[in-house]
Amino acid sequence: MSKPRLSIVVPVYNEEPTIREIAKRVFDACGEFSEVIFVDDGSKDDSLSILQEIARDQDTVMTKKNGGKGSAVRKGYKVASGTYVIVQDADLEYDPEEIPGLLEYAEKNNLKALWGSRRLKKQKQFVHFGHFIGGTSLTYVCNILFGSHLTDQPTCYKMVRNDLLQTFPLKEDDFRFDPELTVMVLRNGVDIKEQPISYHPRSMEEGKKINWTDWFKWVWVFVTLRFRKKAYFNANQ
Repeated sequence: MSKPRLSIVVPVYNEEPTIREIAKRVFDACGEFSEVIFVDDGSKDDSLSILQEIARDQDTVMTKKNGGKGSAVRKGYKVASGTYVIVQDADLEYDPEEIPGLLEYAEKNNLKALWGSRRLKKQKQFVHFGHFIGGTSLTYVCNILFGSHLTDQPTCYKMVRNDLLQTFPLKEDDFRFDPELTVMVLRNGVDIKEQPISYHPRSMEEGKKINWTDWFKWVWVFVTLRFRKKAYFNANQ
């Protein structure tokens, strides 16, 4: 089998109600050019058995003891073989139908990193206003500390060249892997480009797991990594 253009890492934790639909949409939108790496993070429902049932021959299903979203994503990153890698959350907040357009844009412009921005598209941005304020302020902090010009740092859709990704010494196990990845890209001198994407926010009652304590952890990652020596950000150095 030829090398896939894209590896899609799908971290899963108790997503039984949505995993069949999101997997079908990923397969329909990206099946011809991608591999999908499902990583079950110790789900207590039937998520794992569903993944084992629906995965295609070119896909990978992995399972691990529950350790957080970051640990699941990093496990998927380690086996990714595509030219580019992106994370697809197992809920229904992000549209996998937009992934092909992001990939085409990245390939056409020979980009090393491309973020899908929810802020660049006029649409409903939040269910709870606090989540919107939190995400906006995190983007602001990132831009101030690292001189970037992002509009949506916390977006799920972060597409990175795999050869670059594999040099990052990623360590965070929970939601802090997200700012960690952004900083790894920026501190390696890569200019992150953005393209507009759709967003369908879900509420805490519907299963959204991030909260205000994660905001403080996020900021702490930005602050601590801001003062790390450059050599820290590339495992090959």
